Amino acid sequence: MRLDKFLADMGIGSRKEVKGYIKKGLVTVNGQVVKSDKLQVAEDQDQVVFDGEPVIYQKYFYYMMNKPGGVISATVDNYEETVVDLLADTDFREDLFPVGRLDKDTEGFMLLSNDGALAHRLLSPKKHVEKEYFAKVAGVMTEEDVAAFAKGLTIDGGEETLPAELTIVATDEKAQTSEIRLILHEGKFHQVKRMVQAVGKEVTYLKRLRIGGLVLDSGLELGDYRPLTEAEVVLLEGVR
Repeated sequence: MRLDKFLADMGIGSRKEVKGYIKKGLVTVNGQVVKSDKLQVAEDQDQVVFDGEPVIYQKYFYYMMNKPGGVISATVDNYEETVVDLLADTDFREDLFPVGRLDKDTEGFMLLSNDGALAHRLLSPKKHVEKEYFAKVAGVMTEEDVAAFAKGLTIDGGEETLPAELTIVATDEKAQTSEIRLILHEGKFHQVKRMVQAVGKEVTYLKRLRIGGLVLDSGLELGDYRPLTEAEVVLLEGVR
């Protein structure tokens, strides 16, 4: 990899800026000052130092975000705030993207990464990666609904869903409301809302709690995010 790309990838500056730093003698490779931005470096072997600080190469980045409502799952939009807009300048990278999507009004676990292969595995219909949600519902969910979800439903448009695991957390007969948890093994458009609608109720609040074996960090406030730990990345990479 070219030295200027190495430094730019690690957030030292733009390609143009890092070329200037290199020419000023601020970069050493294996203890030697380098003045050529075209120098090829082995990112996993060569020791690169910028302005006295070692630069450790990291190819892939993974962030867990507690997505707030009103923010869209996209990298860029001319009119709406996106999940990428919530990243601090120090964490922003052009190649980061949301893995999958949550509706604009849905909260909860959003994974951002630049690892396209991992994203493909997590989103592939063939993998059936579990995703767990909490929802508030207008209407009283019943054990009959639990059984119907367990068999799979026909939702609007005639689409068939895979069996899903519905748990009724609470019901209020007087207010005619319910709270539920739902585990899906696929990711159809607006699927939670459409499945609840198929049994005659309506989702009024929705939050994603889990992707695969990785649970949303309860310490993250809405709009906050953090890097995944090495153990959490390994957990996601277990999806094959």
